[in-house]
Amino acid sequence: MAGLQAFVAFSEAARRGGFAGAARELGVSPSAVAKNVARLEADLGLRLFHRTTRKVALTSEGRELYERCRRIVEEIDALRDEAAGARAEPGGTLRLNVPITFGKRVVVPRLAELVRRHPGIMLDVSFSDRYADIVSEGLDAAIRVGPLADSTLVARPFARHVMIVCAAPDYLRELGVPRSPDALAKHRCLVSRMPTSKRLRPWTFTRDGQRVDMEPQPIAVFDDGEAIVEAAAVSMGLAQVPDYMAADALNRGRLVEVLKRHRPPPAQIVIVYPSARRVTPRLKALVDVLTE
Repeated sequence: MAGLQAFVAFSEAARRGGFAGAARELGVSPSAVAKNVARLEADLGLRLFHRTTRKVALTSEGRELYERCRRIVEEIDALRDEAAGARAEPGGTLRLNVPITFGKRVVVPRLAELVRRHPGIMLDVSFSDRYADIVSEGLDAAIRVGPLADSTLVARPFARHVMIVCAAPDYLRELGVPRSPDALAKHRCLVSRMPTSKRLRPWTFTRDGQRVDMEPQPIAVFDDGEAIVEAAAVSMGLAQVPDYMAADALNRGRLVEVLKRHRPPPAQIVIVYPSARRVTPRLKALVDVLTE
């Protein structure tokens, strides 16, 4: 009969998205992890992973088992951390997913501070504007902007951003400054796609104290925020982007904000992770650096 070690190996492989990642975390060989998982599958009479030459992915039965056993394994890990000294110097690999532009401009400087304070931490950071699946991709945490779809994750707010409309001074001299969202119909608008649904992202405003979503007719559609900022800066049209994305161009005078009194409410930026009960010292160190 498969013992606790097999469940731990399975849980870590599910969390890390593969046997190699689980082996690094557990301090054993990938073959030892694979044997423990195979022993568990044989004992349960279930296939827990789809296996390819490059990666493994949970089956529906595997995902159900992982959700059921995760809490138990987390309790064991918490006891182990406490016994080893939860106040020990953070170390090990920290796997993180961050949005592309916000990650480069805001998160990376904080990560530099993290490794300066804790040189035992090794970072493995992926940059993507889609919402990564923390569990199936073996991540410790992710940075997300806006409302959360997955309520099972712990979310710690650490920043805010607001969407602003901006254009190049030359563009505004040519076509005039819009005074209300309704004036967008007379302007060239640069629109982005939402990374997951690929639908055009609506523009959001506040009017008479109420949030209003609009879908301007685009003259160009981009799937990259920095490209939209650059297109606006060379007078292609108006753009609505997060304030941090346009900050450099605004400071240099390449862009000017318009419709400022119609700014929408700020949106939270959060760090999310699977469980408040299983916060490793390295993850806690990251949360501390970000929330400062």
